[in-house]
This record gives sequence, structure tokens and C-alpha cells, in this order.
Amino acid sequence: MQELWRKTACVRDRFLASDPGLIRLLSAGGTVCAVLLALGVLAALHATVPVLVTGALTAMVSTVAVTEPRPRDQALTLAAGVPVALAITALGSALTPYRVVADVVFVLLIFAALHVRRLGPRATTLGVFAFQLFFVTQFLEARVARLPQLFLAVTVAFGSSALVRFAVLRASEERTSARLHRAFRIRLAHVLDALIEVAEGGPQAPRAERAVDGLRRRVVHLHGAASMVRDRQPAGGASGRSAATPLQGRGQVVEAMTAVERLAITVLRFLWPEADITTLTRHRSSPRLVGPAVDGRDAAALTTVIGELRALRGALGAGRMLPAGDRTRRRLPPGCGGEERLPDASPALQDVFRSVGELASVLRDSAATPDEGIGDVAGSPATAAGSTAAVAENTAPVVGSTSRSGEQSREEHLPEDAGDAACVRVRPTTRTALQVATGSALAVVGGELLSPQRWYWAVFTSWVVYIGTASTGDLLVRGLRRLVGTVAGVFAGLALAALIGHDSRWAFALAILSVFGMYYTTAVSYTLMSLFVTTMIGMLYTLLHTLTPAVLVVRIEETALGVGSGLVAAVLVLPVGTGQRTDELLREVLERLRVALAESSARWYGGPGGDLFGPSRALDSALDALRVSMEPLVIPVSPLRSRRRTALAVLGLLETAAFHTRGVADGMARAGVPMGTDADLVDEALVAEVCRIDRNLASLIGRVAGRDGRALEGGCGVAARLAAVGTGAGDDDTRATRRVLRHLHRVDVSVQDLGRTLGMPVSYGA
Repeated sequence: MQELWRKTACVRDRFLASDPGLIRLLSAGGTVCAVLLALGVLAALHATVPVLVTGALTAMVSTVAVTEPRPRDQALTLAAGVPVALAITALGSALTPYRVVADVVFVLLIFAALHVRRLGPRATTLGVFAFQLFFVTQFLEARVARLPQLFLAVTVAFGSSALVRFAVLRASEERTSARLHRAFRIRLAHVLDALIEVAEGGPQAPRAERAVDGLRRRVVHLHGAASMVRDRQPAGGASGRSAATPLQGRGQVVEAMTAVERLAITVLRFLWPEADITTLTRHRSSPRLVGPAVDGRDAAALTTVIGELRALRGALGAGRMLPAGDRTRRRLPPGCGGEERLPDASPALQDVFRSVGELASVLRDSAATPDEGIGDVAGSPATAAGSTAAVAENTAPVVGSTSRSGEQSREEHLPEDAGDAACVRVRPTTRTALQVATGSALAVVGGELLSPQRWYWAVFTSWVVYIGTASTGDLLVRGLRRLVGTVAGVFAGLALAALIGHDSRWAFALAILSVFGMYYTTAVSYTLMSLFVTTMIGMLYTLLHTLTPAVLVVRIEETALGVGSGLVAAVLVLPVGTGQRTDELLREVLERLRVALAESSARWYGGPGGDLFGPSRALDSALDALRVSMEPLVIPVSPLRSRRRTALAVLGLLETAAFHTRGVADGMARAGVPMGTDADLVDEALVAEVCRIDRNLASLIGRVAGRDGRALEGGCGVAARLAAVGTGAGDDDTRATRRVLRHLHRVDVSVQDLGRTLGMPVSYGA
């Protein structure tokens, strides 16, 4: 029985970790509930099939299109959406007999719905409502005589959505934040699981490379959960009930993530010293992991390390409350108060012990949530040595609202040297609106010629493939994924239809499950979402007893036409190449990296102590956007192999620099006081080295911006200062300084390697 309970708890934790905060589950579940409620009410009123379809589609869009975080704003948007939806329904019904005029108005409406995104999330949502309801009237060939019934369906749908949102599945911000923290803690436990597997296998394990790759993959998942936690919290710090210290809230997550990543790197460097592992990024080519066996002295100490890791893992799984303890220990540097208790082992393994103690201290004192953490792990040598973030077919435009903030940020933070070029540049929202309107117009014409009864599939494809894309390469990859998902959905729909026959109950149940699936998988896989959309269509036609292979073949043809129309518009109307888009985001990442490093360095030399984690958060966000933009270049099937290698190298070097920049900020925050007050630890030569790194970043930014960047300045001052500090135990300040210098040195090396990758020479002075 206990074994069954353990396995059940393991499955539950994996599910919670796969959907941080249960955000996807609640979104998909809320949509299904709203649709069922609307259909139930309308069916009780003996509504006709067109009215039922109107109610179901309106319930879907009114549930998922509202994206404001505050319930009050959500209620206002829903209230404003009702008259907009009714007015558009009346307009569409009046224009239905006039095919050409209706098509022209439809294209203009598509342009307006996307163009108003610049006005904010509410305007974006209202634009989605307008598009969706106009489409419904054309799809159903509604007439003015049906307006009373259609108005009833729209009103019932909005009411169902509001009831589900504010009563049935209402989730407070505190509960969502608590679920996100729990998911982060579970993913952190999964990283420890992978690390224990690597440590137990040792350097000569037959599947060592596979184990290390699994560790890297779980660290990536941890980064995703950390981003979601940080994005749900205000910039000021803590969320929830407690904001007692500056490091609570998003700073806690950065601390824990940096500590566990540093621990993993120290373990890998101990096991494979010749590999020179400095980061866990999966984008950099990893050397072959071949190393000597662990000697007898270190073998005994490694067993102790594994025991400490298991203790941390068990405490994370238990989720016990933290003892109150002395929370000022958070400010102590790693190794304080317990250096004399380190085991007799090699310096590399002693670094592992310090990193274990640091992670234990972070989890104990900072906790994974304001009121919740792991159990007390004090008393071990390691602890004594340390003290410390659907596109469903009918609501695709809603995802466009999530990218608006990024577009707005890039518009508001154009580089100062962009000057005149920025003045003549078309806004991203305007460009996207023009491209989508053009693509939709082509899809309307082509769709009518291909199949006058199913033309809307081409229009929807042309619409949705644009959402979340910013370059022609993005559009091409997204279009191919949609086409693949559609083809797979056709086969799935036909297979399910053959399996269930003419059983309407099974067809309805599978249609509802498909609705749930397409919203649940939107953020995971666009291909899966497309598969569920097509499967749902197959089940709907099964309900109507009109499903034939020919209908689904037309579905594939219209989808291909929509993708082609979108690509033509992207190439002809204000095109943005993948390289151009990537260069813009690369420049933004370098600027964020420069700001984060400058903030940390200012703190080091006694400057004002601001929020060190804010710049790191902005850097991570910019890096996430760059990863998405580079996806067309780094996909395995990319025919441009040389560009793929370069893109992977750039991503790997930037991720390495970002990790070590976070390490610098974390070291500054952990020190608690400016470190530049001790002339023995920081000198003018080191200040000059930091300025050199800053100048190199400025040169890289200029090169990416198209200016002739000067050669990067090479130097070894940071490495020399690190060597001067030494590798011994030292006092608290020495160990803290050594830690920061190591991270700073790796940032310097990564910046120089990035310059070489981009074709910039590195010059060394005499």
C-alpha cells in the first residue's frame, strides 16, 4: 500500500511539474466548462444547430481571450465585449447576402483587430471578439431574421464564461503563486535526482553522457518554471503574504536556481576535470566525458556528498516547514562557519561540499515559497560549510496579446544610435496587421476558388500562423508544423470516426476532449494543437453525419493554401528576415547583459545597492526571446548547416555569459556589503578589467547593429587577480571575492569567444 501511495505521489508531482501552476489545466478546463454550460442552457431553450454553434464558439473565445491578471479588469473586459460582440453579429448578419462586400469588411476587420493591439490587452481582446463573431456570421450564413436567437447565444456564452471564471474555477493569485512555487520545487527535486544519478555513476559510467544530458534537460525545465514564477511576481519583490526581506519573491528563485546550477557544474568538474565544464547549456558542443576513476580518499567523501544530496532531495519531496532559524545567515558567504569541518578531500570535491552547503542554506533560509520550504538539514559537514513561467483555432489572436509587451518594449527601448532608422521603421503591430490582412485576402480568394463551402479554413490558417511570429523563418516553421498537425489530425479523425461509427455520444465526448486537448497543448506543441483542432472538426462532422474523407482532404488543401498565403504576404509586405530579427534581439541581449554586469560591478566597488535581480530577470527574458527567434536556424532539419552551427554557438556563449552574470549578481547580494572597501581584494587594475569587458560588450553591440565595431580587447587581469586571491580556504571575504572573480572571468572569456564567433578579432596589448 505504501508503495502504491509513493508511486501515486510521484505521478502527481510529475504532473504538477509538467504544468507549473496548473495554468494550462485551468485554462483548458475553464474553456470546456464554459462551452458545456452554454450548450446546456441553449439546448434547454431548444436552440437550433446554428445557435448552438454560435454559443459554443463565443464561449470559447470569451473564456481564453481575456488575459488581464486582475479579476476587476477581466470583468470590465467581458462587460465591454458584450456590446461589441452584439454589434459585430448584427453587422455580419446584415452583410452575409453581399459576398464581396462581406469579404472586404472581413479583411478590414482583421487588420483593425491586429492593429489595435498597441492600445493594450483590453483592446486586443475586443479585437478578437470582433473577428470571431464576424467570422461566425459568415460561417453560418446568418441572416438578420436570426438576430434575436444569435443575440441570445452570445449573451448566454458571455454569461457562461463569466460564471466559470469568477465562480466555478476562480483561482486567487496567492493560490496560483503557491502552485508555481510548488512546481519549481518539484523541478528542483528532479534536477537533484539527475545529479544523484550522475554522481553515483561516476566518471567511468557507461551511460555517463546520457545521464549528463538528462541533467542539462532538467535544468532547462527548471529555468522554465523559474521564469513563470518570476513573471507572476511584481518587480518589487515578494508575492503572497510575506515580503520580509529583499531576497524574497523572485530573488529567492534566482538564488535557488543559481545555487543548484553551480552545484551541478562543480560536480561535473570534479568528475571530469579535463572537460573544463563551465555551463550546463545544451547549445554548446560538449567534450567527450572521459575521466579517471575517483581515488580512495575522494570516493569516501563522494559517498557523503551523495548522502547530502539525497537528504536535500528527500526534504524537497516532503515539503516540510522550515525552522525559524537565524535568517541573517543568508548574508554569509558560502563556507562561512564550517570551513574547518570540510572533509579531507581534493580541492574540487571540497568545492562540491561548499556548493551543497550553499544550496541547503538557500533552501532553508530563503525557502521555495514565502511560508514553505524544506526541512532542516543542518548538522552535516556540507551544511556547516555553507550558509545560504492556446492558441486554439477559434481564438488564435489572443496569443498575439502576449507578445505585445515585448514589441512595445523594443519600440520604447530602441538603441540611441538607431537614430533616424528607428524613426522610419514601421511599428511591429502595424506590419503584422498589414501582413495578416494581405494573407487573409489571398486566403479568402484562394479558398473560395478551392472550395466555396470551406474557404474559412484557409483564412483561419493564414491568421493563426502569424500569431507569435516575427520573421519569415518563424512563419515558415509554424506553417509547416500546422500542416503536419493537420495531416496527422485527419488520420486521427478518420480512425476515431471508424471506431465509434455513428454513436453521437462518443462523437460529442471526443469533440469535447479535443477542445480540451487543443487548449492544453497550445503552449507545449503547436503541432499537437493543430492535431486536436482537426480531430475536433472530424468529430463535429461525425455528429452531423457528414464526415467523408473528401471533406478532410479539403481541410488539408485549405490549410496548405492558408500557409502559402501567409508566406507570400510575409515575403511581399514589409518583410522581416530571420537574420534581421535575430540581430535585433541579439543586440537587446547584449545590452541587457551589459546593464546587469554594470549593476553588479557598481555594487562591488561600493556603488548604490539596487535590485541586482531585476537586470538579471530582464536578461533572461531577452535571452528567451532570442531562443525563439533563432528556432528556424537551429532546428535539426535546417538545411543551412553552417548558420545552424553559428547560431548554436552564439546561443551557448550567451547562455554561459548569462549564467555567470547571475553568479556575479548572486555573489554581490550574498556578500551583503560592498566588497570594494578592502584595498587588498579590489584594486585599480581590476576596475580597469571590468571596464574592458564593458567596452567589449559595447563593441559587440555596435557590430551587431551594423557599425564597424573595433577589435575586442583581450586581457588576463581577472584571471591574474583570481590567481592572486588563491585557492585555499581563506576567510569569508576572500572566499566571496574568489567566487565572484570566477564568474567574472567566465563572463570575460564568453564575451571574447562570442566576438570570435561573430568574426571580430581580439587584440592583446603589449
